[in-house]
Amino acid sequence: MPPPSGSLAPERRLAVLLSHFRPCHEAPRVTTRLASVERHGTAVAAEAEAGLAASPCAAAGSGEGESSGGGCCVFCNIAAGAAPAFKLYEDDVCLCILDAKPLTTGHSLIIPKSHYPSLQTTPPTVLAAICSKLPLLGAAIMKATQCDAFNVLINNGEKAGQVIFHTHVHIIPRSKDDNLWSSETYSRSPISHDQETKNLVSSIKEVLSSSPEDYSAATSSTPKGF
Repeated sequence: MPPPSGSLAPERRLAVLLSHFRPCHEAPRVTTRLASVERHGTAVAAEAEAGLAASPCAAAGSGEGESSGGGCCVFCNIAAGAAPAFKLYEDDVCLCILDAKPLTTGHSLIIPKSHYPSLQTTPPTVLAAICSKLPLLGAAIMKATQCDAFNVLINNGEKAGQVIFHTHVHIIPRSKDDNLWSSETYSRSPISHDQETKNLVSSIKEVLSSSPEDYSAATSSTPKGF
């Protein structure tokens, strides 16, 4: 059933940027609008009631292929079978679950079974396994929900709205009257063919050529000229 229209529509268009539930022991948000948006994002109610927190799991160590430890990561607990979830698909590398507070009917998450706090710390083989399942899962979800489109979304990093620091991919079925965002929700300007854009291209290429496989090193450095 599509989400209600009206005063909540603008928040719901942004909700996907904060589409996780708030850590159980997190301090109150200063910004009321962000708190309102987050309430319409992902929330694993059963886990929250049981005292399981979606804390920043990167603080639990390197996070590379390990459990976050201490029961702090909701997705690690789901993968281990220690927390409830509606599982749609599972293999040796990843699983797909229904989002507990979906933006639309069928809103699902693909998560790796091992703990990786960000996209750049997730091995290419794991990302390949996740991406290879997108056509299968997307087609099944579209057929079951009788829609003909879906968004694939990754919130990677705090500024991008990531709250649960365990890599995951959203599959969000779309319909004409779902009151979410459209491709033209926000106005966009054509890219400028000026020196600043050329410098940006050169900076990105420089980072790629210096360390093409070391994603974490690439993201930790600031390109020259910026």
